[in-house]
Amino acid sequence: MKPIISALAAISIATAQAAPAASAEKGVSIVLVHGAFVDGSGWKTTYDILSNAGYEVLVVQQPTIALREDVAETERVIAKARHPVILVGHSYGGMVITEAGDNPKVRSLVYLAAFAPDAGESVSTLAEAPAPAGEHKAPLVAEGNYLLVDAEKFPSSFAADVDIATTRFMSAAQLPWGLQAVQTKVSRVAWKTKPTYYMVTSEDHMIPPTAQRNMARRSGAKVAELKSSHAVMLSHPREVAAFIKSADTSAHD
Repeated sequence: MKPIISALAAISIATAQAAPAASAEKGVSIVLVHGAFVDGSGWKTTYDILSNAGYEVLVVQQPTIALREDVAETERVIAKARHPVILVGHSYGGMVITEAGDNPKVRSLVYLAAFAPDAGESVSTLAEAPAPAGEHKAPLVAEGNYLLVDAEKFPSSFAADVDIATTRFMSAAQLPWGLQAVQTKVSRVAWKTKPTYYMVTSEDHMIPPTAQRNMARRSGAKVAELKSSHAVMLSHPREVAAFIKSADTSAHD
């Protein structure tokens, strides 16, 4: 038995030596806020990349039924963070971080193919303008007090550059988007006082790229543009993680 035990011990030591050392924890936490129709599981790969880089990463699971409740849930997660926060919002999550980002613990904002409203604006008011020629708006259908993406059009509209088996499941597993979330107007606007970053997705069929560029310009954001569908964290997680990391100025403070 001793030779076997010795061999196992040697393997264990070799494996430990071969394993990469974990990155030292950064002095900034990252809070990820998902958009409508999906939940926080879409952040999985981005979460892994950022966590492996040494960041504390927290994921908000807001119900997307009412904007005020989603903001409150996001602030609850912000309160749990060990460090100052980079607050990230995708799509409708941009509405949420615009208000929740007013929290003094939030250092900077990152919008990913997201709504970036001004005071007095809602998703409804931002979506009123027709899509420019050659661009597209979300193919939404109403079900009572909720909105969903047309199930047949979901794969091509939400995530055309993601595996079709994945997007079909996402379509079947959609979270209903409450009209209170869609119609409630924002009152606090964090991008007016916080450093802001915006990633435009040029192949987006949910929020027209022109609308994204206009919101990014108005907010004074540092802008990156990526040839991607709306579901950018699924199709380009490495680029998304790198963009979020670019909002970490702690090393230069």
